[in-house]
Amino acid sequence: MPNHLLPLVTAELAAPADPRAAAMAGALAAKYPDAARAVLFYGSCLREANLDGLMLDFYLIVSDYPAAYGKSWLARANRLIPPNVFPFEHNGLIAKYAVLSEADFARLNSVEADNVSVWARFAQPSRLLWASDDLARQRTVAAVAQAAPTLFDLTMPMLPIDVDCTLLDIWKAGFTLTYNAELRAEKKGRSVSIVDVDPDRYEQFGRAALATIAERRRVGPGGEVANAMSPASASALWRQLQRRGKRLSVIRLAKASFTYAGGIDYLAWKINRHAGTQIEIKPWQRRWPLLGAVTLLPRLFRGGAIR
Repeated sequence: MPNHLLPLVTAELAAPADPRAAAMAGALAAKYPDAARAVLFYGSCLREANLDGLMLDFYLIVSDYPAAYGKSWLARANRLIPPNVFPFEHNGLIAKYAVLSEADFARLNSVEADNVSVWARFAQPSRLLWASDDLARQRTVAAVAQAAPTLFDLTMPMLPIDVDCTLLDIWKAGFTLTYNAELRAEKKGRSVSIVDVDPDRYEQFGRAALATIAERRRVGPGGEVANAMSPASASALWRQLQRRGKRLSVIRLAKASFTYAGGIDYLAWKINRHAGTQIEIKPWQRRWPLLGAVTLLPRLFRGGAIR
C-alpha cells in the first residue's frame, strides 16, 4: 500500500540541521563501525539556535545488536528491553542516544508496537543526519513514515463522536494520550504546545496520514475514513499501553543506572528543566543510582513533576 507521507518525511529528514549536531552524529556512528546504519536527531533541541548547555537527543539505528556490542550482556538487554540509552560528548556538546536495530525501529514505529515511545517521538519532526548507505536511508525513511499513521489510527477511535474534530485536534489528542502512557517530566499542556509550534506542518502531515490510512480501509461516501477499531477496543488498548508504558519507563530507568554514567544527574536535570522543580541529587544517590532514582519517584508523583 502507498504511504503518502514518504515524500514529506524524506524532505523533513533531509532538512538542514545545526552543523555541530551533524558532526556529533557522524562521531556517534564512528563508535559503531560494524553496526551503525543511521543516526537520527530529534527532540526540542531541533528548534534551538544555541545548543550549548543542552542535552541533545539521538537515535542510533544499528544492523543488529550482536554487531553493535559483540556477545556483551548489552546486546541481550537491548533486545529484551529496547532501547539501550547511553551518554555521549563531542566538541563541547553533550547528548544521550538510544540504540535500536533496524527491525525494532520499523516495528516500534508501526501499529504493531507494544508501547508508544518510538512512534510518538517520530510522528514529530526529526533529522536524518547520517546514513551508512542508500538502503539504510530508505529503510529509515520508511520506518519514520509509519509513525504519523500509527498515531492517527490509534487516536481517532478515542475522539468524541458528536464533535467535529480538525486535523490539529487529532494530533493534540494523540500526543496527550501518549504523554499519559509514559512517565513524563514535562509540564501539563506540553502535548498541545508541540502542535501549536508548527501547525502548518501538522496539517500537512495529518492530511497525508489520513490519505495513507484511507488506502488501507473503507472510505465513506463523504470521504470519511473508517476507524481501525471500536471506541471500546481503543480504550482497552490505551489502558494497556498506559500500564505497559509506565512499567517500561521504570524498567528503562533501572537499566540506565547500569548503562548511563551520571544518569541520575541527567534525570534530575531534565525534570528540573521541564517541570520547573529544584531537585538536588545527594551523594548517596549518585553512589547507588538505581536506589536513588527509585526513591525519587514517590516525591515526583506527589509533586506532579512526573505523571
